[in-house]
Amino acid sequence: MRHDPLNDAIASLKNHERTSKKECLIKPKSDVILETLKVFQENGYLKEIEAQENPKGGFIKVTLNQSINDCGVIKPRIALKNQEFTDWEKRYLPAAGFGVLVISTSKGIMSHQTAKKEGLGGRLLAYVY
Repeated sequence: MRHDPLNDAIASLKNHERTSKKECLIKPKSDVILETLKVFQENGYLKEIEAQENPKGGFIKVTLNQSINDCGVIKPRIALKNQEFTDWEKRYLPAAGFGVLVISTSKGIMSHQTAKKEGLGGRLLAYVY
């Protein structure tokens, strides 16, 4: 029984990166997982993402480029304002300007840099560096 599919997906990515695999299949497919992976891809941590449907709910095929040092899910989903990003960067990322926090905002899932530019707050979902 899966309690947190996003955590399972990110743990699978991390394990495949550590064992130097080229591809990773993530099941089941969900919009939150797909959007989080797109943020990873936009920031250069993944090569390709391909979502496919099947009768059992679908899956996501991810092509890795071996650039993830660490990634994880942030629990509990902490709500924060635009001015509070720096505090959480210090907690989850190793250095300033290195890595990405994934934020769920009212305008969708995006990186913390994009949320800062747009002046949005939201809930922390994940981190990657």
